Amino acid sequence: MDGFEWNKFAAGGLLAAIAILVAIILTGEMFRVAPLEAQAYAIEGVEEEGGAAAGPAVAEGPSLAELLATASAEKGASVFKKCATCHTIEKGGAAKTGPNLWGVVGAKHAHVAGFGYSAALAGKSGEAWSWDALDAWLKSPKEAIPGNKMSFAGISKPEERAALLAYLNQNSDSPLPLPKVEPKAETAEAPAEGAAPAEAAPAEGAAPAEAAPAAQ
Repeated sequence: MDGFEWNKFAAGGLLAAIAILVAIILTGEMFRVAPLEAQAYAIEGVEEEGGAAAGPAVAEGPSLAELLATASAEKGASVFKKCATCHTIEKGGAAKTGPNLWGVVGAKHAHVAGFGYSAALAGKSGEAWSWDALDAWLKSPKEAIPGNKMSFAGISKPEERAALLAYLNQNSDSPLPLPKVEPKAETAEAPAEGAAPAEAAPAEGAAPAEAAPAAQ
């Protein structure tokens, strides 16, 4: 078979490919599918995209004050084992990789004299280690104060952090009082479907409406 015959086969294959491509484009234009404006079959319990509610609201967990109110310092002593590699807790204890933590709750950042704090912590020396500040630090030191030298990954469970805070607060000359638990606002329940709305009570001091005369 000479070169001319090969050229004919190649041209035929190319024309076939072009014809298939044109057919695909024309078919897509002729049978374009428009998205549905609404679901053909409504599924009970599933909200439409962009609706007011995508599902039941996720209940928030207890606040730090609530967790501290029931926290166990004894359990916190067990959690402190995660910190004992780098810290001491007894009064007058020596510094290790990290400073001694006696009386840390309520103390100022970078308060231990002679310890080589990072610039990030030293820059907050005027701020106190409040309950919230310590909780954020124990959760993730890297996120709480970016740029510090502490390599500890953090304690993810809020209950464990609260127990550790209770233990740290116990190891102090002047333990801080626990934060006050704020009462949660009560939400009014909506009336059941089909139930008649309650009649409004007359305003205080308003005269009652006169009864309409009976039909004669």
